[in-house]
Amino acid sequence: MNVSFLQELLVSIAEQGRQLLPRSLSRSAPADGIEELARALLSGRGEASGVAIASAILARYRALAPHERRAFLAFLARTMQPDPLAVERAASAYLANPDPATVAALQQAVESPRQEFFRRLNLAPGATAQIVAMRRDLIEAGEESLSLLDRDLMHLLSSWFNRGFLVLRRIDWQTPAAILEKIIAYEAVHEIQGWDDLRRRLDPADRRCFAFFHPSLIDEPLIFVEVALTDDMPDDIHSLLREAPKNGDAGREPTTAVFYSISNCQEGLRGISFGSFLIKQVVEELVKERSSLKSFVTLSPVPQFAHWLRQVREDEASPLVAPAERERLHVLDDPAWIGTAASEALRPLLLRLAAHYFLNVKNEDGYPLDPVARFHLGNGARLERINWHGDISAKGLREAHGLMCNYRYEPRDIEKNHEAYENEGAVAASRQVHALLKSERGRSEASRFLALPGLRTVRPGTAKAESH
Repeated sequence: MNVSFLQELLVSIAEQGRQLLPRSLSRSAPADGIEELARALLSGRGEASGVAIASAILARYRALAPHERRAFLAFLARTMQPDPLAVERAASAYLANPDPATVAALQQAVESPRQEFFRRLNLAPGATAQIVAMRRDLIEAGEESLSLLDRDLMHLLSSWFNRGFLVLRRIDWQTPAAILEKIIAYEAVHEIQGWDDLRRRLDPADRRCFAFFHPSLIDEPLIFVEVALTDDMPDDIHSLLREAPKNGDAGREPTTAVFYSISNCQEGLRGISFGSFLIKQVVEELVKERSSLKSFVTLSPVPQFAHWLRQVREDEASPLVAPAERERLHVLDDPAWIGTAASEALRPLLLRLAAHYFLNVKNEDGYPLDPVARFHLGNGARLERINWHGDISAKGLREAHGLMCNYRYEPRDIEKNHEAYENEGAVAASRQVHALLKSERGRSEASRFLALPGLRTVRPGTAKAESH
């Protein structure tokens, strides 16, 4: 009710302030006056006129064609810069007398005027959602010349969407249909096949769904997680999604909470992390509700494994696969490979390569290449298991050759794992995952031995290798 009252008040202020707008701006085409309105918003001081100008800017921006939107964003990036002379004076004053007052003056001088522009723009009714959409346009443009504008906007959005402002809500069958429709639309990991599928995923007997909301985006989820309450750690998504409901069987209390899908909903908030807070708070909610829950695991995709393996296969100098193994990997080029006899024969090789991918392949910052791994390992989880045929949907085969993995959140180890990951890039993994690399080490050591000077390959049944 308070949010609704505030919105109505802002709308009233905006309506009354419209009469303060210059008549030429109120009648011009959207692209003609939006830059002048932007300058007016930044230079004005009146509250009512500020709300009216901000509302006019957003209305005109919505009416712009995509290329006109990019031109306006370029205008903001190009023109709203700190005053060089003011920065120089403030810097000189600080160097001459580095006290709190000169620090504050320097901070004020170097702050981008764009940040103040967006703060004032956010006065308009419903502005926050439209500013988030504006950043989505920035991301889609992908232009280097807009990077400083994106950084300013990201700085503000990170503050506006601080964890303290987020509200956790459970999504169930009583949730308004408008939000349920968005859950279906935003599901980014395992597509929801209509209302019946959604109803199964919200079944109160053994399923849960939670989402974060923001007071300025009342009916727009920011991120949501789907959870299955089970008796053990699952190894494939298809059986989990098809599993019949427990029908509230009181005789079998679940012991394991499985986080099987986490979906970010707002492209304009990319780069702002909500997932770690979401998982931790959902764990707290689940433990309060079901004291029988002792294990908290994920069933996670491996979205870049197939792309990485394709690069390994194309690099004939790569030491990760022997020539005979490279030949066996050609099976993956057949869309129907998953059901063939060669499929099972490929299992040890593919799992070994996947273990190497998780444990040893790093990005330029020294962290795992896989984005899902970075998320869970950064939150203190442990890579528990790599699952063969975990997801044999078209998407699962295309992205990961059917592999999925489990991460385990062990409360007593979370902080230790997190610190080791952040400080050393260490990947916390189970013995089972490390064991998959044994064959790789054995093959590599054998290759190095046979390559030593004075040794040659010996066929089975012949005498020992002779020295040269």
